[in-house]
Amino acid sequence: MIPLVRFKSTYLILLLSISFTLTSCAQKSTEIKVGAAQTNLYVHLLKGKNVAIIANQTSVIEKGEKRKKKREFVHLVDSLISLDINIKKVFAPEHGFRGKADAGEVVKDGIDTKTGLPIISLYGKNKKPSATQLEGIDVLVFDIQDVGARFYTYISSLHYVMEAAAEAGIPLIILDRPNPNGHYIDGPVLEMEHKSFVGMHPVPVVYGMTISEYGQMINGEKWLKNGIQCDLTVIPLQNYTHHSRYILPIKPSPNLPNDKSINLYPSLCFFEGTNVSAGRGTETQFQIYGSPFLAKSQFSFIPQSNEGAKYPKHKNKECFGEDLTAHKDLSQLNLAWLIKANKQNTSKKFFNAFFTKLAGTEKLQQQIEQGTPEKEIRKSWKKELNTFKKTRKNYLIYN
Repeated sequence: MIPLVRFKSTYLILLLSISFTLTSCAQKSTEIKVGAAQTNLYVHLLKGKNVAIIANQTSVIEKGEKRKKKREFVHLVDSLISLDINIKKVFAPEHGFRGKADAGEVVKDGIDTKTGLPIISLYGKNKKPSATQLEGIDVLVFDIQDVGARFYTYISSLHYVMEAAAEAGIPLIILDRPNPNGHYIDGPVLEMEHKSFVGMHPVPVVYGMTISEYGQMINGEKWLKNGIQCDLTVIPLQNYTHHSRYILPIKPSPNLPNDKSINLYPSLCFFEGTNVSAGRGTETQFQIYGSPFLAKSQFSFIPQSNEGAKYPKHKNKECFGEDLTAHKDLSQLNLAWLIKANKQNTSKKFFNAFFTKLAGTEKLQQQIEQGTPEKEIRKSWKKELNTFKKTRKNYLIYN
């Protein structure tokens, strides 16, 4: 059995990483087991306590026989309630508790119809749990599936939860989940003058860490306000390395419907800062791109309102571009599509102000506009990436 991991120093991290690796090698099964599924490691920390959960539709535990054709899941909240854990409330990130809200849509507070629990939104004006909202809470549990891109806002929600927990003196337990883009590190490192909710820390676009490892880095690098640190406990994954193949059983947000979209997301999300659509309003979100302002081609699509994109970019207009649904999986960011689209663009303005927030720097837009070759752009990231990789090593739990 893998021991519960409680990080207090870099030294302990390294020792526990070695311990975890040896334990994993001894496992007969190579199937990845998420933190939430290992209830024996954390339920005793919740018994007799008032608990608040930070969760969404991905916060599930698989149940039943693996041989069944249809996979079955139980939500973490339902699982804990069945174990007589006293859950007082649920905090929900972008897209809401059930994961149906549009990207960027303000998520309202409410009541979960199944459990009657109050749902408090962490997206909109209230991105950080307030002292009032945490009154009477003894312990917080964070269980959300991340996809390993800096601008995916669940890590920003984690930051604010850790900060609120530290200020209130409430311990936080993170139930770890695999990073489907954990096999590489790439992209410009965010410059702190461009800090926003889609980029809060000086990390590259793709950082190659699970959400628990990332949380430990937030703590260890003292990125919380005034350098405070959260009392953090991690329930680690079993049988996982950063190169493990992991198919997400539930889509992490409405516009990431499958593995291909998740793999392409770090590269195609740059289009959110341009006049090009990345497929919102279609059934192949983040697997295609196009615009009415690009050269006419054999491939085109027309964005229309759908779940997760009520008002998609270029709604009801024909967009020309590329279909990437059959593209090989990426192990680095692809800038070729962005560079190509900029060259083809026939409108007066290709980039918008959001692009700098996504890139975390003004340099990338400048380089593309100046016609800098992709190889040279990548070379300009090298120094900061090497520095980050050294920092990252201090917080790794898995190989």
